Amino acid sequence: MAPWYTATEQFSPEAKPAAWGAYVAGSGILQLQEVISLDILLCPSILRDIKAEYWQHIVNEDFMLQFFTDLDFLRGEVKGVQRKNVLCVFRNPAHAPPHPTDGAWEFIGYDLVDVYGGNSALVNCGGFPGAFSDAELSSRGLLQSLERANEVQKALRKHYREEPHAECHVWAVFRANEL
Repeated sequence: MAPWYTATEQFSPEAKPAAWGAYVAGSGILQLQEVISLDILLCPSILRDIKAEYWQHIVNEDFMLQFFTDLDFLRGEVKGVQRKNVLCVFRNPAHAPPHPTDGAWEFIGYDLVDVYGGNSALVNCGGFPGAFSDAELSSRGLLQSLERANEVQKALRKHYREEPHAECHVWAVFRANEL
């Protein structure tokens, strides 16, 4: 299980005050202190354009071009950005992944993002009450155990077959402590 890396915009009351108030009021997820997610609308990638020099450092799969395999390269590309989350992620881990060894990382939780690489079923799809309760989400909008994330993934597939955002990958998310 190899780690992938990405750098996303922060979504919190401090980073985006106007958008934050509207989001919390609309989502009803009142326990949030910030959202740390792979959702491309709430927490878009810092590096939106794929430059030619990225190809040898990124994951070359459909819908996965925002993920890098080379942490040092990614850090070099985003070093001038003040407000960012540098994330280490593991897609569909069979077991809880170990803390990354190439830096100081904090485990944040598990996200469920549609297989098209866009929307988080947890924080950006209006809720799926047949699969999980918003009250289960952490203050960062994630689930805290792999077991529960896998249960939610199965429940989404079972109860929301027609919903495209319900076909999800489970992502283990770590955030770099040094921002």
